[in-house]
Amino acid sequence: MTSGGSFYITTPIYYPSDLPHIGHGYTTVAVDTLARWHRQAGDDTWMLTGTDEHGQKMLRAASANGVTPQEWVDKLVEESWFPLLETLEVANDDFIRTTQPRHEERVQKFVQALYDSGYIYAGEYEALYCVGCEEFKPEAEIVDGAGPFEGLKVCAIHSKPLELLQEKNYFFKLSEFQDRLLELYKTQPDFVRPDSARNEVVSFVKSGLKDLSISRSAFDWGIRVPWDDTHVIYVWVDALLNYATAVGYGTDPEQFDRRWPAYHVVGKDILRFHAVIWPAMLMAAGLEVPRGIFAHGWLLVGGEKMSKSKLTGIAPTEITDVFGADAYRFYFLSAISFGQDGSFSWEDLSARYQAELANGFGNLASRTIAMIERYFQGVVPPAGEAAEIDLHVQRTVADAAAAADAAMTAFRPDEAIDAIWTIVDELNGYITENEPWVLAKDEATRDRLSTVLYTAAEGLRALAVLLSPVMPTSTQKLWTALGAPGALDQQPLREAGTWGQLPAGTQVSSLAPLFPRVEQSA
Repeated sequence: MTSGGSFYITTPIYYPSDLPHIGHGYTTVAVDTLARWHRQAGDDTWMLTGTDEHGQKMLRAASANGVTPQEWVDKLVEESWFPLLETLEVANDDFIRTTQPRHEERVQKFVQALYDSGYIYAGEYEALYCVGCEEFKPEAEIVDGAGPFEGLKVCAIHSKPLELLQEKNYFFKLSEFQDRLLELYKTQPDFVRPDSARNEVVSFVKSGLKDLSISRSAFDWGIRVPWDDTHVIYVWVDALLNYATAVGYGTDPEQFDRRWPAYHVVGKDILRFHAVIWPAMLMAAGLEVPRGIFAHGWLLVGGEKMSKSKLTGIAPTEITDVFGADAYRFYFLSAISFGQDGSFSWEDLSARYQAELANGFGNLASRTIAMIERYFQGVVPPAGEAAEIDLHVQRTVADAAAAADAAMTAFRPDEAIDAIWTIVDELNGYITENEPWVLAKDEATRDRLSTVLYTAAEGLRALAVLLSPVMPTSTQKLWTALGAPGALDQQPLREAGTWGQLPAGTQVSSLAPLFPRVEQSA
C-alpha cells in the first residue's frame, strides 16, 4: 500500500575537514536504509546528503596545505566523501555541496527575505568562539583548560582553547521565536525524537533564547551577505539552508512544494541547531517547519565518542574490506538502539557476523537452495496442504513484515531488523524440526518434503524483500538464486508478508555463501 505522500529525508551536511569515520557511516546508512524502505514501499522518496564547505576552519586548513579553499574542499570531497557512498552502497538521490552555485544563490534569497521581513539587524558581538565547532560557545560548553591549556577557556567538545572574538555582525531575532517553538514542541510531541532529545531541546528553549549572529566579517570564505558584501553568512546558517536549497527553494517552486518539508536525522551534538535555530528561521521565512528531527546517539570506541583528534576514528573501509558493506550496514543498524549511544568493538562485530549473518541468515539461504537442487532438480516444488507448523511460519512472516514497517516508520531500524529476524529464527527452527533430509529418504513423504521446501523458499523470498533496504547486495544475490520474478527493488515492500508470491516451478540456481567466513586480525 502506497501512502502517496512525500518522504524527504536528509543526513546531516558533513563538514569534510577530516576523513569520514564509522560515525559518519552510521548516520548515512541509517538514513539510506530508511529511504530505501520508503522508496520500495511506494512512497515519493528523496534522500539528500552532502558537504558543508565554508567557514574559518576550512579556510585555515586550506592555508596550512598551501591551496585555495575551493581546491581544498574539492580534494576532500572527491577523494573521501564521494567514495564513502560507494563503499557503503548508499543510494542517495542528491548530494549537495555548499559551494555549488545553486546553493549560494538560494541561500542569498532566503537571507534577503529574512532581512526584508525585519528579522535581521546589525549589531556588535563579543564572545568565545570555537573554530572546530564553528560556533560561539554557550556557557554550558565552556570549561577551564588543563595541562598545556591551563588558565585558558576551552571547548568542552574539542578540548581546545577558545578565541575571544569581537565583530560587527548581523543578527537574527531568534529570541522572538521562543514561545512559538515551545508551542511547536507541545502540539507536535514527536517533532523531536527520541524523548530524551525532545526534553533537552524544550529545557534549552525554556531557559531563554538569545539573538543569533548570522554573519562574519573577519574572513571571506563563505557566501556573501546580499546587502553587505563585507560580510559572509555564518557557516551554520549557510549549512542548515542546504535542506531547502537542495529541493529548489527560491528557484524551483514545483520541486520545493513536492518535497518540502523534510525529516532530518542528525547526531545529538548538533541537535540544537536543527531543532531550535532551523525551525525558527523557517518560521521567520513563512515556510513549514521540518516534519521531524531524529537525534541518534554517539558511537563509542573504548568508552569515548568517535574522534579523529583522539585517535578513536575508524575508517569505514577498515570494516568493509574485511566483512563487506552489507555486514557493516546490518551490524550498526541492529546492534545499537537507534537514538541511544552505542559501543563498537571488533569482537562484537565479528561475533554477530558469524552467528547472525553467516550461521543464521546465510546458512539458511544456502542449505534451502541446496536441498531444492538436490531433491527437486533445482525447481521450487509446490506446497501441499498446510499443517499447523506451516501456518505458523506464514503468520510469523506476516507479523514480522507488519512490525518491521511500523518500526521503520517510527525511525527504529534496529527494531525493524529484530522483527525481520524472527523469520530467520523461525525458518531455521522449522527446517530442524521437519528434517527434510529425512523426508527425502521416503517416497511416501515426498509431498511433505515438497511443502517444507516451498515454505522455506517462500520465507526466503520474504526475507530478501524485507532485508533489501538493509543489505542490498546479499539480498540481490539471494533473489537471483531463488529465480524470483521481477526486480528485487521493485517488489512492493508493504506486501512482502503476503504468502505465496514465489511461484512453484521456479528454477533456482546455486548460491555461494552470502557471508563467507573471514579471518579477522584487527
